Amino acid sequence: MSADTLSPDVPARFGSGRSVPRIEDEGLLKGVGVYADDVQPAGLLRVAFVRSPHPHARIVSIDADSARGLPGVALVATGPELVRSGVKTLPVSADFKRAGGAAGATPLRPVLAHDRVRFVGEPVAIVVAETLQQARDAAEAVWVEYEELPAVVEIEPALQGGAPLCDEAPDNIAAEARYGDADRTRQAFADAAHVVRLAIRNQRVAALALEPRTVLAEVADDGRLTLRMSSQMPSGVRTTLCDVLGLTREQVRVTVGDVGGGFGMKTGAYPEDVAIAWCAWQLKRPLKWAADRSEEFLSSHHGRDVRTEAELALAADGRILALRLHSHANVGAYATGTGVAIQLLIGPWVQTSVYDIPLVDFHFHAVLTNTAPTGAYRGAGRPEAIYTMERLMDEAARQAGIDRVQLRRRNFIRPEQMPYRNPMGQTYDVGRFEHVMDQALAQADWDGFEARRARSQVGGQLRGLGIATFLEWTGGNALSERVTVNVRADDGVIEVFSAVNQMGQGIATTLAQLVVDVFGVPIERVRVVLGDTDRGDGFGSAGSRSLFTGGSALRQGAVQALEEARTLAARDLEASAQDLDYTDGRFRVRGTDLSIGLFEVAGKQPGQRIFLESSTTVAGPSWPNGCHVCEVEVDPATGVVRVVAYSSVNDVGRVVNPTIVRGQLDGGAVQGLGQALMEQMVYDPASGQPITGSLMDYAAPRTDIVDCPFVTSMDESTPCTNNPLGVKGVGELGTIGATPCVVNAVADALARGGHAGAAPRLEMPLTPVRLWTLLHGPAA
Repeated sequence: MSADTLSPDVPARFGSGRSVPRIEDEGLLKGVGVYADDVQPAGLLRVAFVRSPHPHARIVSIDADSARGLPGVALVATGPELVRSGVKTLPVSADFKRAGGAAGATPLRPVLAHDRVRFVGEPVAIVVAETLQQARDAAEAVWVEYEELPAVVEIEPALQGGAPLCDEAPDNIAAEARYGDADRTRQAFADAAHVVRLAIRNQRVAALALEPRTVLAEVADDGRLTLRMSSQMPSGVRTTLCDVLGLTREQVRVTVGDVGGGFGMKTGAYPEDVAIAWCAWQLKRPLKWAADRSEEFLSSHHGRDVRTEAELALAADGRILALRLHSHANVGAYATGTGVAIQLLIGPWVQTSVYDIPLVDFHFHAVLTNTAPTGAYRGAGRPEAIYTMERLMDEAARQAGIDRVQLRRRNFIRPEQMPYRNPMGQTYDVGRFEHVMDQALAQADWDGFEARRARSQVGGQLRGLGIATFLEWTGGNALSERVTVNVRADDGVIEVFSAVNQMGQGIATTLAQLVVDVFGVPIERVRVVLGDTDRGDGFGSAGSRSLFTGGSALRQGAVQALEEARTLAARDLEASAQDLDYTDGRFRVRGTDLSIGLFEVAGKQPGQRIFLESSTTVAGPSWPNGCHVCEVEVDPATGVVRVVAYSSVNDVGRVVNPTIVRGQLDGGAVQGLGQALMEQMVYDPASGQPITGSLMDYAAPRTDIVDCPFVTSMDESTPCTNNPLGVKGVGELGTIGATPCVVNAVADALARGGHAGAAPRLEMPLTPVRLWTLLHGPAA
């Protein structure tokens, strides 16, 4: 096929709405993907960190002289040395307040701890050597004298009188937020026919990306500090590096290649990133650090860890009158901007979910403890909020004697109420929540459940049916994105750049399909370039924004580039641009046989290219929603839970690649199942030591977590109106729906099996020993 002779069915075969094979996969399946740890420049040095063994201690002294004299050691740096060289502390949350309007409180986070360590695993020194083993040996030779201090790792003890206190926050509360109308809500509860109360815990979990955090830093030939990282947000990392190290934006470049998962954990700069960059700047040699799994458990941001007292007031007919929450989130040793915002703002944005709730009274606290800081993890606040809401809805139905499906119908926001402004001031542009639920009930054969329960009962199993109806907010409120489109004659490709990033989710393929939509070329003619701050800045990939923000920007940029090409082609054909038809990569003068190919036009331009840079801003966030239904069997003799059916209908707006979207939904659901049934990051309350610090101790979901295939549908009937593609974010939706769906199913199984009193006391993860104890009482 020549450069300008294209198949007439190219857009139909490779454009939007088709399950095009992922263009990323061939290289990955052949083992030629390029992750940060795959790059091995000449003269590479390796890095190891000295980490605190204590949850809280004063650093009395650090002696690194012996380590510096060991074979192969190029540099040993400690916190005081970085401070003397001008390295600043990392940015902390600045926008939140404490009670009475005082500024939020948190210890400043050093790159390397030098005065005090505040959690097990906090970096204290960095060692650079010729080999990794030499670096690790030297790290063991660094002598740190500590004076141990009292520590606290859990929320409740941190808030009690006599608890070990953070100097910066004498009550261990970093920040708090209040929303709603407390007085009117109090009256609504007084007038309610039914009041439902639950104590709900969202346990701490680890992100557990397949590829650990990895950093390769060097000073390039042009004298600039260059980092290749496993990151979701290279521009944000560069900004932090510049601010902390005192460098200009022009002095730093951050690139990202293949990334083996992020889940929000790789959305910003860590202390290790800055320390490695500083060492590379000093040594002018390349150096690399790839975290081992234990380091990831110790020092990467964890997710969730929230305790909530939740109350729902209902009228006699089941209409919700008010919602009241009092929540405490364990944000760890340092109150990061994301860690605080997720629990005090982002989660609350969706707390009322798909329900028309007139009154709320929310009170949220961020609590400091001697644990690793929390941050973004798939869903980031929305899973916690939706779990609370859906547990309340099912328990309200049980206590009020109202069918739980009917209770939801009675309280759904109706389509005619759109656009709908919720009590947190967030505006849903569209939504047909009852329509989605009706599809899900039919797909799951809701009405046929009793027959299936009877069969399980014959086998001695308690069978339960769970449901979750919900929405989420996507976009990170970073609603603008920049792209470049480059039609290249030299190699006959359309090269596009976006600041969103691939991390296993298939975004490069989806972006390429959007280019095919506009230009009508085979997908092989599209080259997607991502992850390079020299090519362009942008927010990156987080908050399920890659397609609805980044994709919208790319679509608009491609349209503008095609119109520029049309103008240039008209000049060459001596015709009006309005008289040109464009199909299959070729412009034709209407009614004649005159034509010119897209790449031929590019070849006539300076540089043999048509290049366009553009920025697009979408009108607002997207609000994907869904209804997930699952069935479980609980073995009362062992407490083991089996997920025996799982079905979902998901309103994600327009679908560009159904296979990729389904993979995101199902993969997210597995992570939600993991939290519901097995995952938990545990610290020993007495010693402050992580108990689940390896994959031998932390229970991660495997392929056998379900005993059934997922039945997953996408409803495209309600496109988003806030972006030109009509798409809605999808990456986190499955995680948000799965956790309450499974726990509600277990609660239903217990209630149907004569253990209704146990249902409100369910606490994740629903491990066999926890459920057995709930059913039978503590073992003698």
